[in-house]
Amino acid sequence: MSIRVMPIRAMSIATAVVSLGVLASAPALAQTPPPGCEKMQTLLLQRKSLVDGIQKLSKGGKKMDARAACGAFGKLVSNGAETVKWMESNKAWCQIPDNFLAGLKADHEKAIGIRGQACKVAAQIQQMEKRARAQAAEGGGGGPLGGPGLTGHRSIPSGAL
Repeated sequence: MSIRVMPIRAMSIATAVVSLGVLASAPALAQTPPPGCEKMQTLLLQRKSLVDGIQKLSKGGKKMDARAACGAFGKLVSNGAETVKWMESNKAWCQIPDNFLAGLKADHEKAIGIRGQACKVAAQIQQMEKRARAQAAEGGGGGPLGGPGLTGHRSIPSGAL
């Protein structure tokens, strides 16, 4: 049985890389950060790597598999939550511009929404595969419309005839 995998579009490249665009517009971040602010760079480089991975999954115009998207966006959301939390608590000391943090939060919210959609579709795919395996194990398999398929096996309906 062939299962059609529902494609999930990766966040548009422009919105998926909000943090990269904000980096270019934030001159304070281009300067040497105060001591203790190095973690921000580490978190943002991890985020960039995750976004690059998402872009590779949908490279060449092909649509991303929902299961791969669920995992990839799950990692991006995890990174986003950690990054936002760290930046909020170190905003003053590390001189993080308000527009940078606002852009990261907006990007994070979009990633949460896409992860939810991708994981919902991935769960539906898993459920369909489970049903298909159960039908095949029962010998029902059949054709695409649930008929007897190539086996010719037909069951007699139960009930009053």
